Amino acid sequence: MPIGVKADSAAPSPAGGGKEQRVTKQRKAVSAALDSLDDFVSTQELYRILQNQGVSVSLATAYRILQSLADEGLVDVLRNGDGEAVYRRCAVTGHHHHLLCRNCGKAVEVEAPAVETWAVRVAAEHGFTEVDHTVEIFGLCPDCTALRAAGKL
Repeated sequence: MPIGVKADSAAPSPAGGGKEQRVTKQRKAVSAALDSLDDFVSTQELYRILQNQGVSVSLATAYRILQSLADEGLVDVLRNGDGEAVYRRCAVTGHHHHLLCRNCGKAVEVEAPAVETWAVRVAAEHGFTEVDHTVEIFGLCPDCTALRAAGKL
């Protein structure tokens, strides 16, 4: 959130379209919680974090705020191995992909020029235009791989 924005003010959506979002105390709390996390988090996990911090926000409001942040391009959203939507404030701007640990949830942002080239080529071969794609790679991070090798996972 921009510094100095009052809770009752409105902020223009950076994604265009001119829609303005009210900057409420709940939206600020959700945004601050996302800023403090390194990995992707589900809405329910984020809701529990907010409740533990004493933030008064309903689960439905948390869902709406996260979807709004995703629509504005302020957070990445993807489906985890269980198909649940998870959210993260990403450090990389622009199009990118993620390596995700199936065990601990650790995420690494990666750029993949070969994937971009492949996606454009395949789309063109089939006559598709204005294409978009999502590539997420699931596996075990180095720490979880070591735990598995030690028989602790």
